[in-house]
Amino acid sequence: MGLPRRADLLLLALLALPFGAQAQGGRTIFCCEDDAGRPACGDTLPPMCFGKAYREISPQGTVRRYVAAPLTAEEIARRQAEERQRKAEEARALQQRRLDEALLETYASLSDLDAQRDRSLADAGKSMQEQRRRLEELEARRQKLAEEQEFYRDRELPPELANELRVIEAEMAAQRVVLDAKTRELETIRSRFDEDRRRYLELTRDAQPRR
Repeated sequence: MGLPRRADLLLLALLALPFGAQAQGGRTIFCCEDDAGRPACGDTLPPMCFGKAYREISPQGTVRRYVAAPLTAEEIARRQAEERQRKAEEARALQQRRLDEALLETYASLSDLDAQRDRSLADAGKSMQEQRRRLEELEARRQKLAEEQEFYRDRELPPELANELRVIEAEMAAQRVVLDAKTRELETIRSRFDEDRRRYLELTRDAQPRR
């Protein structure tokens, strides 16, 4: 004869309980499997069930509730990491929805977006041209000062000339920094409008008339 099944072992364990524990007022019976895989039951949770999954069973043998085993430290850490990731994804989705709403509220049409892009790029380009023009003016002034400096090749420069050369060089360096920043700003504007345009097309694709 083969080994009894777990269901049979459970039934035997229930039958082995005192009659009062089985039938008194419909009291719940607590059952789990011990470390050897054998059923352990009682009208209170048996000590060997602590820290394990267990079942709450009616005196008629039906499972009222299944209580899972407590999570291990690794399982808790994994669930916490999953929860953090879920919240981060929800935050990103919420932020994207807000950006999408703002995009659709800002531009009535794709041509409206394109017009704003052209104006923004034109303004940035004009500002860059002004910076280049200022640099050219400074460079021209520096060239004149350099020509004057040739007259003092073998002599000490007059303090006024030396000071003006230092001021010009410092201002040119500052203007180059500003021009570099404006160049990056222009690329940022172009990239931002490219991304806005791509997203706007995605959001309005279903609303576009079909040909």
